[in-house]
Amino acid sequence: MIVRMNLRDQVRDYLLSEMITGNLKTGKTINLAALSRHLKVSVTPIREALTQLQQSRIIKAVPNRGFIIAELDVEEAEDLYELVANLEVMAIENSEFNEEHILKLKAQQEVFENATNALDRIQADLEFHRLLTKGYKNELALKILNDLKTRLFFYEHAFTNDDFFYNKSDNQHEAIISAIADDNVPTASLLLKMNWMLILNYIQKKLTE
Repeated sequence: MIVRMNLRDQVRDYLLSEMITGNLKTGKTINLAALSRHLKVSVTPIREALTQLQQSRIIKAVPNRGFIIAELDVEEAEDLYELVANLEVMAIENSEFNEEHILKLKAQQEVFENATNALDRIQADLEFHRLLTKGYKNELALKILNDLKTRLFFYEHAFTNDDFFYNKSDNQHEAIISAIADDNVPTASLLLKMNWMLILNYIQKKLTE
């Protein structure tokens, strides 16, 4: 149940959580009345939350259907991954890393390596990237990144379930951590960009098969 306190943001966070856990899928219509009953709030904060998510391009409004999670599109994927890659590069180039940060990245990399299914791997990967950029002081950029990755999640959940693909990504994570530990940010930035482009190339192939 949602407490009556900034209901719009709480509804938004609930919907994002449902998306990230895979309970809300692409093409699915979001039923305002059912959601209102489930959360025990009026439809007003739900509409406000959905409008926010629409502005972030996570969902879209369709005449006579309401709000739905948009279908996947290769051009959107290209825009998403390019933007996320560039924002993350900017983030690490303007962050300071200490031993504690590096240890947390290594620990999260172990979580990623030990994930036993696609959903756990995706969430572990996204958490790795969140830890990588959390030292960036630009809160607006981090908020934009978070919104972009919520939409990006649907692409990864649909396609990135290949173990061979994840082995490549795994190696790049290790290399990024090593470069940061060596205080070699230019190399870490290059590897980070390559990591996102690896995923994009894989998804482009899947969308155009």
